[in-house]
Amino acid sequence: MSDSENAIDTSVPPSGPGCRECLAGGGWWVHLRRCAVCGHVGCCDSSPARHAGHHFEETGHPIIQSFEPGEVWFYDFRSGRTESGPELAPPTSHPEDQPVPAPADRVPADWRAHIHR
Repeated sequence: MSDSENAIDTSVPPSGPGCRECLAGGGWWVHLRRCAVCGHVGCCDSSPARHAGHHFEETGHPIIQSFEPGEVWFYDFRSGRTESGPELAPPTSHPEDQPVPAPADRVPADWRAHIHR
């Protein structure tokens, strides 16, 4: 895949308000990350399933942005660096009233024992 195919696309909206794979499969997440190339929303590397990182491995899309309210940083999987970047298409985060971790009805009481640090 060429670098132009991995360019940030500021026009593509996020895939939804939560981790696509966790929502489809009954899972839960700690924090959300949005692919800056295609808009895929996946769970962070602290979450049990780490879907944002798996999305990078499967697609080669290297840049993600935090999908948390008030956070605007980008992360490049290739360099391992956190950087700034352009404003992406709205919405720029999950709903502010969405709990962390989420979805609330799927998070186990001992959720901290299930996360990656």
